[in-house]
Amino acid sequence: MPVSRILPILLTIAALALPSIAGAQGFMAVEPAAETARRACLDKAQQRAAVASHKAVPLAQAIRALRSHGHRAEVVRAELCRRGDGLVYVLTLLARSGKVTRAEVDAGNGMLISGR
Repeated sequence: MPVSRILPILLTIAALALPSIAGAQGFMAVEPAAETARRACLDKAQQRAAVASHKAVPLAQAIRALRSHGHRAEVVRAELCRRGDGLVYVLTLLARSGKVTRAEVDAGNGMLISGR
């Protein structure tokens, strides 16, 4: 068989085998930083338990803290996440201009940590 006919066959086989080989070696297991950070966040049942046991302030109180610092954007997403030894609310905000920003509120005391 001529080389010109073998080469495309070999390239096709290599292209089909490469993803499975790379996945077995862990090359395909890279996750974005946002996904890794999201894993540290609590699910709904854990959030309720944290608020009920007074380990976290209610979400409404965290939003009030945000508003008291002049943030008037709409809260489009709120997550309660573990950071260090405590909990923080990570709030995604949508301004009237369409700009998306994030703010963090300490869930233990309701104080604004950061608001980019």
